[in-house]
Amino acid sequence: MNTLLEKISMMNHMISEGKAIEAFDQFYHEDIVMQENENPTVKGKTANRQREQEFFAQISEFRSAQPIKVAIGENTTMVEWHFDYTHQDWGIRNYTQVAVQNWKDGKIIKEKFYYAV
Repeated sequence: MNTLLEKISMMNHMISEGKAIEAFDQFYHEDIVMQENENPTVKGKTANRQREQEFFAQISEFRSAQPIKVAIGENTTMVEWHFDYTHQDWGIRNYTQVAVQNWKDGKIIKEKFYYAV
């Protein structure tokens, strides 16, 4: 698995199958910086893994996560997702999100999510 297309395709497949934490462990760099819209960034794999685990622990019903479109550039991928789940605090969430990933050393070093709130 060498190309960005192969990597992002495998990662998307894992997320669609409900294996987002496993995908995170496999595809994210130790120095990952993640950001939701214009919220403050979260730095480092440990802090971001904890944030991801806390998010998924609050999902009471996971119906689907489907990649709609994928774009690939030089060390950059973008995925338009459609999510449908029920969150314990936020209720039913059914929305589209764009995730932009920057890659370094074969792993995602920076990711920003864009979605309506």
